[in-house]
Amino acid sequence: MKVLTLDDFDLKGKTVFLRVDMNCPIDSNTMEISGTKRIEEAIETIKALDQAKLVIASHQGRVGNNDYTGMDKHAKVLETMLNKKIKYVEDVIGQTAQEEIKQLKDGDILLLDNLRLCAEENYEFSPEDAAQTIMVKRLAKLFDLCVLDSFPSAHRSHPSIVGFPHVLPACAGRIVEREVRNLDEIMTVAKAPHVIVLGGSKVPDRLEAIKMLIKNGRADHVLLTGLIGNVFMRAQARVKYSLGIKREEEVVAKAHTLIGEYPDVFTTPVDVAIDKDGQRIELDVRELQSGDKIYDLGPKTVEHYSKIISSAGTVFISGPAGFFEKENFSFGTRGLLESVASSMATTLVSGGHLTTALKEQGLEEKINHISTAGGALVLYLTGDKLPMIKALETAATKYRSQ
Repeated sequence: MKVLTLDDFDLKGKTVFLRVDMNCPIDSNTMEISGTKRIEEAIETIKALDQAKLVIASHQGRVGNNDYTGMDKHAKVLETMLNKKIKYVEDVIGQTAQEEIKQLKDGDILLLDNLRLCAEENYEFSPEDAAQTIMVKRLAKLFDLCVLDSFPSAHRSHPSIVGFPHVLPACAGRIVEREVRNLDEIMTVAKAPHVIVLGGSKVPDRLEAIKMLIKNGRADHVLLTGLIGNVFMRAQARVKYSLGIKREEEVVAKAHTLIGEYPDVFTTPVDVAIDKDGQRIELDVRELQSGDKIYDLGPKTVEHYSKIISSAGTVFISGPAGFFEKENFSFGTRGLLESVASSMATTLVSGGHLTTALKEQGLEEKINHISTAGGALVLYLTGDKLPMIKALETAATKYRSQ
């Protein structure tokens, strides 16, 4: 590997900044964590740093969204999983956080509050500019080493991801190390036809990635589900009313352009399930009326998509097919995962929601590669170098030359 790992450093007594991704699904009614998969994944690297003075940092949600909360509940989950006291501070870069970091002893663990409470962490920077942010300038002087283990955020050039490794020795944690090695192996054996099944709600990110996947020969068929499927149906004029989402006209126009450029690549649902007074009602897409909220795929669509999946050489699925957390609307997500698991293709499942669903269905052993990363993995498959990986490679070159 071109990046350094934990095995390249003597970690005892070092003060370590560990950037993980513990961005978990949050129940919007109770505001409790509803899936702990990403916290579980962080444990291996945390245990490997048990002789260090460890400062853990993560974001949770996006500003303005329901899942944008503090990290106090994450601290409690960590305590249970590690059976060890976790210090938690409702601060990120202020005096309180700095004093807590200075007072750490070997083996202590401190969890900072949500990184996105710092305005800078909500924007992307070049590594040079990220190193000049208040976050990095205040905190970097307190650390001996930066460990990056937040693969689901690897496509973001935020200060915590590209700023610290610009000014500190830096290495990959166990998740990033394993993801990169496994994905490199998979990409050498991946074969056509490449079938991409895309759902989820982060539409602008998905649109850019779709174009790159097609251009780089990684998407012969794109099967659309979830909110992005609804956007494409609107672009096809098969949904004739507003979806009520952010930047709707812009994303619909982009989807329309993509359909025009690659008319034979995209497949959209033929039937869907809507919510009617708490009941699941299945409709042909042509029967949709203004105001109908599409919550899932219908059985004809799942059957049609499954046939395409069964003849694939490589299948990549990212993002749920609808509101799978509600039992009434889990049909599409479950059906597609079963089709992927029973396929003879090389299979990749990506994203926190899908990995949770996969575990619930007991299908994990039937998938070649499972990653809680969503957008980062999509971008990786396009062949584009992720900002985090670039930052780690640059840091490794600098460290080896000293």
